[in-house]
Amino acid sequence: MPRRFALAAALPFAALLVAAPLAARSSSASRPAAAPRPAAAPVPRRIVAVIHAHRLGRPVSRYEYGMFIENIGPLVYRTLWAQMLDDRKFYFPIHPAPAHAAAPARGFFRFMRPRHWRPIGPAAAVTMDARHPFVGGHSPRVQLAGAAPRGFRQSGLALVAGRHYTGHIYLRGTPGAAVNVSLAWGAGPAARQSHTFAHLSRAYKRYPFAFTAGAATTHAVFSITGAGRGSFHVGVVSLMPADNIDGFRPHVIALLRQLHSGFWRFPGGNYISDFHWYDAIGPRDHRRPTFDYAWHAMQPNDVGLPEFMTLCRLIGAQPYITVNAGFGGALSAAHEVEYMNGAVTTRLGALRARYGHPAPYGVKFWDIGNEPYGPWELGRTDLKYYVLKHNQFARAMRRVDPNIVLLASGAMPDEETIEGIAAGLHLKNDQVPFCGPADWTCGFLKHSWGYFNGITEHWYARAGVRFDLARAIRGLRYHHMEAGYVPARQTVLQWVRVPSDRVHLKAEEWHVYQRRFPAMARKHIFMSMDEYAYTGAPPNLKLDLAYAMTFNEMLRHTGFLRMAAFTMGVSTLNITPSAASLNTTGLLFQLYGRFMGAGMLPLAVTGNSPQPPPGPPIADGLPRSSAGSATYPLDVFAALTPHRRFLRLAVVNATTAAQPLHLRLAGLRLAGPGARWELTGKSLAAANPPGHSPGVTVRRRASPGDPAAISVPPISVDIYQFPVAPSRNR
Repeated sequence: MPRRFALAAALPFAALLVAAPLAARSSSASRPAAAPRPAAAPVPRRIVAVIHAHRLGRPVSRYEYGMFIENIGPLVYRTLWAQMLDDRKFYFPIHPAPAHAAAPARGFFRFMRPRHWRPIGPAAAVTMDARHPFVGGHSPRVQLAGAAPRGFRQSGLALVAGRHYTGHIYLRGTPGAAVNVSLAWGAGPAARQSHTFAHLSRAYKRYPFAFTAGAATTHAVFSITGAGRGSFHVGVVSLMPADNIDGFRPHVIALLRQLHSGFWRFPGGNYISDFHWYDAIGPRDHRRPTFDYAWHAMQPNDVGLPEFMTLCRLIGAQPYITVNAGFGGALSAAHEVEYMNGAVTTRLGALRARYGHPAPYGVKFWDIGNEPYGPWELGRTDLKYYVLKHNQFARAMRRVDPNIVLLASGAMPDEETIEGIAAGLHLKNDQVPFCGPADWTCGFLKHSWGYFNGITEHWYARAGVRFDLARAIRGLRYHHMEAGYVPARQTVLQWVRVPSDRVHLKAEEWHVYQRRFPAMARKHIFMSMDEYAYTGAPPNLKLDLAYAMTFNEMLRHTGFLRMAAFTMGVSTLNITPSAASLNTTGLLFQLYGRFMGAGMLPLAVTGNSPQPPPGPPIADGLPRSSAGSATYPLDVFAALTPHRRFLRLAVVNATTAAQPLHLRLAGLRLAGPGARWELTGKSLAAANPPGHSPGVTVRRRASPGDPAAISVPPISVDIYQFPVAPSRNR
């Protein structure tokens, strides 16, 4: 993910994003400065949808509703992970708070801001010992001076009254030093609990502790102080709620299990290009903290490869790992495969067993690199060299495990054009041509055949703006990619359809490649949309309508679109320091995962009301058509359940009026009345903020009577289910 787009894509659940600066990618590009979408044809009085039972698509993959997450600042550690202390391995020196502190962040970013350790007593008493650190570059040393407490503290912790918290600390010290570890939820001795550890040795020793919060607060203080003679050192310290599940927040795990995610992709993202997997294995307390130069943040390395595998096990998802093809090399990638999948008789399989996991993890999906086409990626090289690098990686990784599924990090002309990075590279009519020097997907198809099973694509649609390539090219002369974005005047229907149009464009491009490279179909080369999001908009009913149309469009192309990873996995949730709930996006994933999940058999849908024609070309003359079914203004997707007992329809109505829909069935008979599940709210802005009654709900409604005359409610996503009569041919 390009660095400048990170938070808008990663945290759409933050209300602050409504007012955040425009900093994400657009879903559409246009050469003219103002090129409105052509108007739709008049809507007929009777919107007819014809369901063709004998025109079946490939069954829906279990990987259609996957998730992506990477370490962007403290994102992973403030959402999934239960650790309450920041910088628990003391990467940063301990200093007093600055005299003029920065203005406090608002909204969700206040929750994301890292906390710092501050001295207790004279600041000079706390120094960082770099000669014999416990882990990393240095460890804090506290010089004592009798009974006056000296040490450091971290404030701003959230506690729940009556909740139990457990932790541990590694200490060493001189004879006569005693260390006190304290958790305070208010002023005075009655509002704190403490543990004292004396008789320290000159070698580090682990000391456990436990607390029970006497009151709820978001301003609790955790402190480490000493008294007596000499000095003491702190190696690492940890504090978690006692009910954590293998280090993860239990309420978050419970919610993620409800999303039917076929897989999670980790650890990057831009983060991967300077990520060294060797640092992310072994005992957590002994993993050195690192600095991430992609997102300019310290990472404690607590959530590494073993923890990611635990997460996938807990939520029932397949792991999908990206290897470092930025600053990393093929040998490192092959070693990573051996560590994760090798037998215990291999060198790195034996190391995995020594760290507590004798059985191979058996990771199936592996991605080589992340967005290698992007100038934001560390270690970027040109396409003509990168394909050689990719092939080298693939050979090395498959020598270790021939059964892995390898994905190449592609970028079609739409991605290259919209990003603006291909300006000046032999553009044709201001657009990147297919199989030109800037077409990374074609580069793999020409030069890396046999070294991948699938090709990845990323896209980020951007709410409320459109992309003007001429302006972008002028901006690139001054290294200002944002210059290409201009405000867009859109109706609700136009706004809602933006991300699904991007999916449709990807499908049109894929078919161009299939015509040029027929072996793609014979070899079952597939596409994985490894990252996608509609950024710059808050999670509400309006955004749900957009994502529902996006899902419908993805499900129309199951013949080659086999995997998709939403950015970010945790952006489906409302998350506070001590609680979590599904937001509207999570509710939609839950709905589609339940009713349009793995094994569903897509059916062709035709109609009498075509979608509006597309706007100006984006990718070498494409798009030629728009997303959606021929049932404008409705969008209809149809599928049979795996055993063909039920017909299900996913119908999106983004208008403020009920719309009549008349079903006609070709090759199919219904066996009785149906059922309906409706996702809606009182207005497009309806949302499900934490601590409030949900404004968007999914409810089972009255069964539709005559399927030939359905009334689709306004601003809603509806799943209709009808029993199917047995076929006479079976």
